[in-house]
Amino acid sequence: MAYTGSTILRKTLTMVLAGGQGERLFPLTKDRTKPSVSFGGKYRIIDFTLSNCLNSGFRKIFVLTQYKSDSLNRHLYEAWNIFNPELREFIYSIPPQFKISNNWYMGTANAIRQNFNLLEDEQYDWLLILSGDHIYKMDYLKMIQYHIEKKAHLSLAAIEVPKEQASRFGVIEIDPSYKVSSFIEKPKSPPTIPDKQGHSFVNMGIYVFNIAALKEVFVKMEKEKISDHDFGKDIIPFMLKNDYHVQAYRFIDENKKDKPYWIDVGTIDSYYAASMDLINVSPHFNLYDYDWPLRTQQQQYPPVKTVSHEGERVGRAINSLVSDGTIISGGLVERSIVGFNVRVNSYTYITDSIIFDNCNIGRYARLRRTIIDKNVLVPEGTEIGFDPDLDRKRFTVSDTGIVVIPKNYIFE
Repeated sequence: MAYTGSTILRKTLTMVLAGGQGERLFPLTKDRTKPSVSFGGKYRIIDFTLSNCLNSGFRKIFVLTQYKSDSLNRHLYEAWNIFNPELREFIYSIPPQFKISNNWYMGTANAIRQNFNLLEDEQYDWLLILSGDHIYKMDYLKMIQYHIEKKAHLSLAAIEVPKEQASRFGVIEIDPSYKVSSFIEKPKSPPTIPDKQGHSFVNMGIYVFNIAALKEVFVKMEKEKISDHDFGKDIIPFMLKNDYHVQAYRFIDENKKDKPYWIDVGTIDSYYAASMDLINVSPHFNLYDYDWPLRTQQQQYPPVKTVSHEGERVGRAINSLVSDGTIISGGLVERSIVGFNVRVNSYTYITDSIIFDNCNIGRYARLRRTIIDKNVLVPEGTEIGFDPDLDRKRFTVSDTGIVVIPKNYIFE
């Protein structure tokens, strides 16, 4: 049976997994979940997944939250309260509600299992499962059309990586028709892609299920008392063992660059590297693609302002991203990302750094390779990023030397 695009959109429910602790991003996740962390000055990490949904036409979305979800819930309400329930469009955040046990979400699959009643309240045919903490551009409708065409019970989005890098991921082994024959978490010797030796397919955490098949799998696993907590460790191996049709879908990148872009900013160093890429002349990830708009909350601040005075007090921002409401008054910002409503005062020097919203950088301060979270007042004459030993005594410092100052930090 052939399905039109409009039928697929009506018959598909989307669930976004957004409950992870993001421990490796601490202290940026000290007061918020990873999907709620700022990225690119004005966005949150979850905005990229939700923008993909919007650009793909999917408007029936549940966001499954758990740890430190206040910031995320507020952002969803303020930035994404755009759908019309009268047209059966929605985006709702769903915390753990102990529907089937007295436990929090115990894994990716368990989060779906605990909210399976939401799939049965309406007559949906397909379930699209996404992670809320990855940065990429993808048309999910193309994947579901492929899933239907292949008559699969489950389709996994896969991106190719060099074999020597694949051991950090869940690796998908396929036959020449892209049917999945095995799924291995972080293998020492990853299988390669049949038509591209030296490369492996890794799991992107993007799934399309036939809802009837997923329900059957949950029932069988419960009956056999098999753990159903995680997709990679439990559900996918069970489906392969029991002869369900599991299909791999080669990632089609809507970023329109030579190399497909999909990144998990799971550590301070990977977060910093992905952020700094945005200020390159030709960044790997394109924020300026008007055919694929990226939505977020548009703060009602005035335009960016630079103020220059006599002599050396020249307000400048060079090779940087600077968000609305920021005033650079007699200071220099270079190769940096600056959030909303930041004040950079005279004789300040900021380089290779990320400044979150509502920070005030005092006169004569010098910041290098530093991330400053929201609402921090940096005192006059402060130096950060120039003395590693001193920085480690006061702040979190990453493996590559990135200094991180937490939200609401008060200097003594």
